Amino acid sequence: MGPVAVTFYLIAYFVMTLGAFGVITVLSSPQREAGQIDDYRGLFWRRPWLGGAFTAMLLSLAGIPLTVGFIGKFYLVAAGVSASLWLPVVVLALTSGIGLFYYLRVVVAIFARPPQAAPPTAALPLAGGLTLAGLTVMLVWLGLLPSPLLEFIRHIVV
Repeated sequence: MGPVAVTFYLIAYFVMTLGAFGVITVLSSPQREAGQIDDYRGLFWRRPWLGGAFTAMLLSLAGIPLTVGFIGKFYLVAAGVSASLWLPVVVLALTSGIGLFYYLRVVVAIFARPPQAAPPTAALPLAGGLTLAGLTVMLVWLGLLPSPLLEFIRHIVV
């Protein structure tokens, strides 16, 4: 169960981080990177689709249910408990709680009132929009229906 859980989580983490950094890349420009929480303040009101996709990625990274991040962490915990690896399970739980604090700070900023002088953002290219849309769909789809991917991983890993 351990190799399957780790492989699933690595795939989930790839989807989540690629999507989150994809949104950050779209919001950055050659002159200025979007690296501060204030850069995301009011994003949902300025660019709802990007704000929603970024929120989904962050909530998944935090391990909120109905996302692939939750399923991945669930299987890691289940594998750790079945192997009596208590220290990694406790570390995972603690770091997930700490991560949730930081991710929720960004989510709150995304839904806050937009500042009067919001930084300008470039238009989203078609390829970028389709990629972010695909990653967001994968994030939710694998969170709701992980069994096809899990079966595929079981056939390859085991």
